[in-house]
Amino acid sequence: MTDAVPDFRAWIGRTEVVHDSLSAEQSRRAAATLDDELTAVDAGSALPPLWQWFYFLPHALQSGLDVDGHPQRGGFLPPIPFPRRMFAGSRMRFHRALTLGQPATRHGEIRDVVLKTGRSGSLAFVTVAYRFVQNDLLCIEEEQDIVYREPGAPVAAPETRPVPATAPGEWHRTITPDARLLFRFSALTFNAHRIHYDRPYAAIDEGYPGLVVHGPLTAILLADLVRRHSARPINTFAFRGLAPLFDLAPFHLIGRPDGGTVALEAIGPDLKSALSAQVELG
Repeated sequence: MTDAVPDFRAWIGRTEVVHDSLSAEQSRRAAATLDDELTAVDAGSALPPLWQWFYFLPHALQSGLDVDGHPQRGGFLPPIPFPRRMFAGSRMRFHRALTLGQPATRHGEIRDVVLKTGRSGSLAFVTVAYRFVQNDLLCIEEEQDIVYREPGAPVAAPETRPVPATAPGEWHRTITPDARLLFRFSALTFNAHRIHYDRPYAAIDEGYPGLVVHGPLTAILLADLVRRHSARPINTFAFRGLAPLFDLAPFHLIGRPDGGTVALEAIGPDLKSALSAQVELG
């Protein structure tokens, strides 16, 4: 892999531009999938934070998909050959809300490509920066971390432990994921990665004990937890994936507000942290 590093680093600075009409119908489908009956999803409504992920979607041809369901490597993202790909984290700043029913543009740029060797083998980290613009105004800035890694050992199913009582002032919600939820979220994001809906592939080819809950789905649910409990707008949202969640048992969302900030965490049935996030409120 060392000889290939210059080729990968050549992707730094590569850009793409994607346009979207921001149809309200897509947000209606998202709200239905999330059991959200409160969010306004009509033309002219403000797009909730993180829902930009339901738009500006890739349009890879069916013949252009890899065996795992992802678009074949190359193009905007570098052709890193490691088979496992994960959306590992993101940092967002919301300057103003995108408005449904009005065209918008997403500008993307590859900021960095780094190869490392860890306990589980070789890893590649790709940092992608996005700017979302509508009516010539900057609405959202986002920086994503995409991680590629070599195959690892099979993942054991988590043990289920009793959920401790909610501490005073904490927010809490329990999510029971199933194949229907994961399939609908995959459809909403035009994501054909088979670990989210193809149980034999997830188990046999990638070594998971169940279907994998999308990291972005968990992050969106955490942002929704904030919106359910606070009327203040989300100014920044940053998250980091720590461990996978599966459709084998409920998982738990926890919010710990502290003045103008909220510490968020999604914990699995074993009560171990699967995804952590930090929010600054307006």
